[in-house]
Amino acid sequence: MAITYDILRSVARDLYGWSLMKVPDDTMAALARAEKAESHPASRETLAFLQAAARTAEAKNRHACSDAGFPTYFIKIGTRLTLDGDVRRAFVDGFADLVDSLDPPILQFITHPLTLERSYVGRDMPVLSFDVVDGADYMDITCSPKALGSGRWADLKVFSYPTIDEIEAYFMDCVLTAGSQHCPPVIIGMGIGGSFDHAAKMAKRATLRPVGSDHDDPMIREMEARLLAAVNKTGFGPMGTGGDTTALAVHVDYAHGHGFVPVAVCFNCWINRRTTVRISADGKVTRLE
Repeated sequence: MAITYDILRSVARDLYGWSLMKVPDDTMAALARAEKAESHPASRETLAFLQAAARTAEAKNRHACSDAGFPTYFIKIGTRLTLDGDVRRAFVDGFADLVDSLDPPILQFITHPLTLERSYVGRDMPVLSFDVVDGADYMDITCSPKALGSGRWADLKVFSYPTIDEIEAYFMDCVLTAGSQHCPPVIIGMGIGGSFDHAAKMAKRATLRPVGSDHDDPMIREMEARLLAAVNKTGFGPMGTGGDTTALAVHVDYAHGHGFVPVAVCFNCWINRRTTVRISADGKVTRLE
């Protein structure tokens, strides 16, 4: 059976709607752990409030944040899968369906970069990122709406033969520049190497890794632990209230490249919006998160 336009259109609509209403389970668990470990009373209260707000949003089917962001999807296509229909149009039309049907409604957050005119549609919207999975007979689709608070502070710099110390110093410069303006506690992704565009993609993909998961490279695991400790020593804390919890996780990935080394840093706010489904070859849709 082929994966049809109608299936993709429905999935695109549902993924975005779900992402606005629910904080992922791994993130809720990380917030609970942070609350128990937090030494600053005001920060503990803030972490408790964030969790209560998330539970209320999910229970009442309301947005966890007033900024719905703009539609961004990561799509992994198995090489043994068959597609039938216009894939990009399915995502465009699925988002249009969401705009027409979502209650409560979302504001016009799609902004023209030159005129600043707002609407629900725009050039290259939704943003789609594709990858392939050799030998797989399924498609995984992840929706992660990107909003102003965390999106504003992403950064990228191209180095020539940098040392690890230089890379980590740049990472911390990005953290200090952002301060608490990205709605912490955040998940921070960093992509190292490859090309200019691939480093940015790795950084964004790294933020989607489940909180608490380990990288398969021990050198990267050590870097992540080192940077997470450094971020949480800055004292910005949950929503800028101070304390020990500025980040819930630092996730790093890398790619081989050339002598020039792009390094990208990306933030996800405390809501860490992320929903994923798997579409099997028979057309069955399974929600993974």
